[in-house]
This record gives sequence, structure tokens and C-alpha cells, in this order.
Amino acid sequence: MTQAPPTLHTFEPVEPTRRRGRGATGNPSGRFEARARVVGDQNHQYADLGWTADEDDLAPPPLATTVSEDTTKSVITRNNSPDIGFLQSINPYRGCEHGCIYCFARPTHEYFGLSVGLDFETKLFAKPDADVVLRRELAHPRYKCEVIAIGTNTDPYQPVERKLGIMRRILEVLSECNHPVGIVTKAHLVTRDVDILASMAKRGLAKVHLSVTTLDRGLARRMEPRAATPAKRIEAIRTLAEAGVPVGVMTAPIIPGLNDVEIERILEAAWDAGARTAGKTLVRLPHGVKDLFKDWLAEHAPGRASHVMSLIRNTRDGRENDPRFHTRQSGSGAYAEMIEQRFRTTCQRLGFNKERAKLDTSLFTPPSVDGQLALW
Repeated sequence: MTQAPPTLHTFEPVEPTRRRGRGATGNPSGRFEARARVVGDQNHQYADLGWTADEDDLAPPPLATTVSEDTTKSVITRNNSPDIGFLQSINPYRGCEHGCIYCFARPTHEYFGLSVGLDFETKLFAKPDADVVLRRELAHPRYKCEVIAIGTNTDPYQPVERKLGIMRRILEVLSECNHPVGIVTKAHLVTRDVDILASMAKRGLAKVHLSVTTLDRGLARRMEPRAATPAKRIEAIRTLAEAGVPVGVMTAPIIPGLNDVEIERILEAAWDAGARTAGKTLVRLPHGVKDLFKDWLAEHAPGRASHVMSLIRNTRDGRENDPRFHTRQSGSGAYAEMIEQRFRTTCQRLGFNKERAKLDTSLFTPPSVDGQLALW
């Protein structure tokens, strides 16, 4: 792995050919940066020097993904938000190569001097020793077992996981000490770990939700360029359900005027595949994500851009983002209520959420550390 990149970055305009397969259209400066840097027209710069560069010299390098090591001393994050139904979580990665344009986690990259845009998708931080650190935390005498949520910020099964295998090693530790876990992902790669998840599910220790934003492969390709296709996500639901893993669907995020028309179809497809619980969230556009999203709309859905943003404001009390507790996940106003009614009615018609898998915390046994048994 490479070392963590320096704090100061030059943010340049990114040509479509260079960012092919990425979600963001640019790389704006972070909100904590004192100055914004812009690279000007290179031909103009060269002309000022009295010469003109060849076209090949001006061709930008491919926009590659880099992974830096995150040497955090703790992997379990505690949460006390009234909007979130879990107390602790693990994020094996910072940044996410899926490149979902609407991702509310994008602003977290600004704390590292990076951008909410292409930096978030291409400059990743991984925790290769997460399983070792987790084992140590679970073995602590004062540790109290609560369900650990994974995938609440960035996806634990994003493409780099196929090579690094951090998530699988985390699951191995959790399974070993009978610790319950809930997972949210957009990736078919979750089925790689069906052996561990099925074993944990038999002990009441695991459940998985697949996030399905759209069934339109073209829209998904533009909106979530490196996530699994909608069909592969539905297939993952089926594979997990057949293996006995409690599985659900998240229609998240619902974007008014863009994918809200698909609510019923997504729920029906997920039910047919074996999902038995369902949840939803309304799109959130915190900090720089709102401008990034508007740029994306202008490029990929110009005919609907103003309408989509108008509907979003209608669900956020006239604002483009509402960070208040109790409303930020579901929105407010008539349009948000209509979305809620459609979702609730469809869930009732199909049979969703009649029974929710309750994960068992009573089986937890502290793991061994460095070959020594943990003390009770």
C-alpha cells in the first residue's frame, strides 16, 4: 500500500474521457481548505513560453484508484444519533470506489484535505489490520456486546475488498466470538462470504440488507458507476435468502423526480428474490454533495435537473439539505408524505416487515488475544 497522500492538493478540471467510469463530474476544493487551486488551459500556458506542446504531451494520465493504509488504533465507532438504529459500527474503508453521486459520506474526505468529488472515489484508505484491532477491542474487559453495523458509511464490499479481504477477516473474528452483525451493501461480492454469514445466521448473529436504488441499469451505471448492477443485487438477495441468511432491501436513497417512480417495482423484485424486510431513506445532500449532485444532473439529466432539485427542496422545507434529527432521513411536506405512503402501502401489500430478525447478543464470548484466553 502507498503512504497517505499529503494534505495539500491541486484540484483540476477533469475531462469526461479521464473520469470515465466515475460518478463525480469534478474535484472541488474541500470546505476546510484556505485556497482553491485551478489548473488553467495548458496550451495557453505553453504559448506564453513561446512554444506549443504536442497533443500527446497534453493527454492526462488515467484517473487511477490508490489505496493508502489507515493505521487507526480503533475500528469500532460509537453512535448516539436518534435517527440511527444501531449503537456501534465498523467501516473497513474510508472513501468508496462505487462512486455513488448522492453519497452522504463524501464530505468525510474533507477532513483529510481531500475533495468530496473524485478524490472520494479514487483516494481510498483501508484498514488492513482491522481484524487484529477488532479482536483486541472485543477482548477488553469493559466491552459490552451490542450489534455491530457495517456498511453504514462506505461499502465494505466495494471493489478493492475483492483483493484485500478485510471484511471477510472481520466476519471471521465476529463469528469466532459469536458477535452479532448487520450489513448494508450494494455489492454482489457479499455472496463470497455466504458460508460465514449462513453459519452466523443459524446462531441468530447475522442479517444483510441490499441497497437497490433503481432497476434501470442505464441509470445505475451513471449514478453508481462501480456498484453491482441492479440485477446482480437482486441475485445477491436470492443467494443469501436461499442460504438461510435473513435478508432485506433498502430502497435508498429515494430521489424525487429521478427514481421515486420505481419504489413499487424495486420492492416487488426484492420480495420475489426472498427479501422479507424493507427500509428506505430520502436523498440527503450535505455540504459539497449538493453542488456535486447538481453538476451531475446538469450533465446526465439536464431536462429534469431543475424539476428534481425543486422536488428535493419541497421535501426539505425549501432547502437543498435538512440536517435536523428526525426529519433528515425521511424528509417533510406533502411530497415526502406521499413517498412514505407509497412505500408503506406496498410493504403491507407484499408482506414486508411482519417479522424482523432479532440478533442475539447473549452468545458473545470474548476472543483470545495473542494466543491467550480472554479473562471473564
